[in-house]
Amino acid sequence: MTLAQLHYTSAPPGPDGSGFRFTAVSAGVPQGLLREAEQLIGYEPPRDCPARPDAEQLKGFPKAFSFSELADGGRLLSRTVYIGADYSGRWGNFHAHAVHLPSGTRLPDGALPITAWESPRWADATPPDGRPEPVDRIEPSGVLRKEALVAFAVSRAGWLAPFFADLRAVAADPGAGQLVVVEHDSADVAQWIALACAVLPREQAHRLTFTTYTRRPQQARQQIVGALPSSEPVAHDHRYRVHDCTGRQPSGPVADTWAEVCARIWRAGRTDLFHNDPEDLGQLAVAALTAGIELRADARATAARWAAERAGALSDETLTALVAGLCGGPLPAPGAVPDEAEQAALAALLARLDGQVPTVVSAPLAARVLASAVLGRGPVPTLRAGSLTPRAHDELARDLAPTLRAGLADPQEPPAGRPLALLRVADLLDIDCQDQLPDLAGRLARELVSRPADPAAADGDGKRSRDLRAPGQPGPDQRPRRTGGDPLPDPSPHGLRVPGPTAHSPLPDPPTHGPRVPGPPEGTAQRPGEDRPAVGCPPALLDAVHAHPGLRVALFGSLNALAVAEPTAVARVLTGSGLPVAMQPGFPHLRMCVTPARAADRLARFHEVVRTAGVSPHADPTVLRTALQLTWPGELPTGQEASLLLNELRSDTHRAAGTRDLLIEAALAAPRDDRDVPALAVDLLRCFNTELRPGQRAALLLLEFTGLLGTEGEGEEWVRRVLNLRDGAAEPVPDPVVDRAFRALARRLLDGVVPENELYALARSGEPRLLAAYERAGRSDRVGDRLRTVPTYVAARFCDWSAFPGTHPAWDETRTTLLTKVLRPIVRVLPAEDLTAVEAALGRAGRGKLDAYRAWNRPGALGRLAGRLSGRGRRPDQPGVWSGDMEPPSGGGRR
Repeated sequence: MTLAQLHYTSAPPGPDGSGFRFTAVSAGVPQGLLREAEQLIGYEPPRDCPARPDAEQLKGFPKAFSFSELADGGRLLSRTVYIGADYSGRWGNFHAHAVHLPSGTRLPDGALPITAWESPRWADATPPDGRPEPVDRIEPSGVLRKEALVAFAVSRAGWLAPFFADLRAVAADPGAGQLVVVEHDSADVAQWIALACAVLPREQAHRLTFTTYTRRPQQARQQIVGALPSSEPVAHDHRYRVHDCTGRQPSGPVADTWAEVCARIWRAGRTDLFHNDPEDLGQLAVAALTAGIELRADARATAARWAAERAGALSDETLTALVAGLCGGPLPAPGAVPDEAEQAALAALLARLDGQVPTVVSAPLAARVLASAVLGRGPVPTLRAGSLTPRAHDELARDLAPTLRAGLADPQEPPAGRPLALLRVADLLDIDCQDQLPDLAGRLARELVSRPADPAAADGDGKRSRDLRAPGQPGPDQRPRRTGGDPLPDPSPHGLRVPGPTAHSPLPDPPTHGPRVPGPPEGTAQRPGEDRPAVGCPPALLDAVHAHPGLRVALFGSLNALAVAEPTAVARVLTGSGLPVAMQPGFPHLRMCVTPARAADRLARFHEVVRTAGVSPHADPTVLRTALQLTWPGELPTGQEASLLLNELRSDTHRAAGTRDLLIEAALAAPRDDRDVPALAVDLLRCFNTELRPGQRAALLLLEFTGLLGTEGEGEEWVRRVLNLRDGAAEPVPDPVVDRAFRALARRLLDGVVPENELYALARSGEPRLLAAYERAGRSDRVGDRLRTVPTYVAARFCDWSAFPGTHPAWDETRTTLLTKVLRPIVRVLPAEDLTAVEAALGRAGRGKLDAYRAWNRPGALGRLAGRLSGRGRRPDQPGVWSGDMEPPSGGGRR
């Protein structure tokens, strides 16, 4: 193919005029092309060049070698040189020689346009006959040889990667701006363009437009624009990516990995690696590594990912060289943070190669991945026993032993995370770490138990179980704490947490007794076997427990110790967790916490938990305490349950287990509807008679007496005995016990005919709480129903409530209230036959009782007067009664 040529310079007058014009043009070149080419091949000499240079100085002027795109899609390859004075002696003449490449064509032999730099085919003058000599190819000059370009790349090392990064952007996107290269010599710009064409894909390199020199870069249309320091500056214009190679080299890394790899390949002189597909970064990085070129971490990661995807197609020789490149360089310093992407990519490649290629090929990679993870605190891989060669095994054991031991003992690391992985590595490398297992197991156990079972516990609303401590543990005089910092009530000085308020200081509500409704209160520990959110053990911990007997024994020992102190906390986390307690004998407390108990009845569940321990409570009393806490977490046994536990296991076992006070508290804090508490009190007094504190003894005696009331054993002087037991103790009797005794006594005083001395003792005592209990009992439905149906009961209550007026103001107030609010409304609606029966019963009691009743029951003023005479009058500070003897609802009246 013959190339169309153009010559342009300042010429003498001729057919086409004078001055700058085309002096020689190949046939067939259209005028439109000439007009467009004239705008591309102009030349302005640098400002700092001589105005009238001699022949030697002319050689130093820059050469504008350009490759430009034309409007029709064709290309114009041109060379413009400054030649000094024109035919008329006027300075400023230049000569341009250009060849036209129509759209879709290239230089002969597929040569890149930059290879024509300083080709002997370029002319510095117009042919004498005005006709261009036919040209079918443009031979390269040989100036841009590989050796020269490599040396140039090394001299411009700091600019290479930034230049290639911008080159990639400009070549891929025409709207990305233009790349301006500032050099002292246009020949250096040509070398930059040669470097650029080598790294670009061949098609992009053929289309890349450039010029090696212009005085006005802002007017240039090419993608790469060469300029001198004296050219007009464009650094302030964001449309230009300027690389001034005449100043200080740029510092700092370049984000573009491809550009960084290309720069390293050029500096290494391995331009043959670009002959594949330079746009495929993974392939390029692999080629560079196999050639022994050291790459940055991100490039190594890319190479590893590329190789992992194509590992099956790579030969052992290539993989060996690649692994050597990936693993070259020193190991990371201990504590240094490795590049996460590289670590992940190397681990993925290792997973792809390990066991699929000979160990001698993959072992260096396995050693590098493992060493980087251990020394650099990255994710620790799981290797097979055969992943390492004997030499690599021994070297790693020597180099990693200090770091592995330090990592196992690091208290800042979550023990179920990195330390377990390091222990696995220590086992792989046969590094003895047995002396560090107890500490690691202790941290693992504490972390497991401290994990929240549900969001409520995580928020700090969980409640700890009752304080049942083994002998030698912190005493009960220390203040137990609820999870999240909510304090439990202060225990009494002797270890019994007194339930209910006392006369001296109010305490929180008594603990829960008896069966609870489905679903435990928020935050409380649940019994094994109940429905609850799964917590369990981390899979890594379960794997380590199965694989490492030494860790298993140490961990079970630590968890067993925690189960002794906090069984409900341990059970909350480990019940149904899959912890293989069956693999190791012993550890009874841990077994009770881990194994689910399925029985619905709590006593049956208690026996099931004890059987799980494999140890009799008589042989190890602490098993009893743990079983009690697991069966009754956060609550107390009922009276019946406590009695059965005491009688079945005997007092000595409870005494040794430290559960005596739990049984006592179950009696003292029992709810009012627990009918088995008096029997429990009898058992406690029998079993622990010499060990009870005065307050406990008085409380239990009161409970025992409540069970005797209404039986043959009740004796006499009930009121005095109850009050003496309450007031005679050296320390306050718990309020729930006093309230229970007063309720029982009040019920007994309202049960049929009451001895006058008991009623008089009640009236004389003036005890507010006892009188309040008596009034509540008198207002109860039980009393009301009997009053409506048993006339003799009406007579008995009238006798009681009208007796002993004036004995004590509080008694007068109570009995008046009962007469007015309870008895009168019922009497007024009784049928006539019942009223007759009431009067008959009162007549048998004495004429005075009958007269007082008739006067009290008489309507109108006389009835009110009779009421006052019988003691049913108003209090001194009370206003006058209302109609019907009804007191006002306010102003101090009682309802």
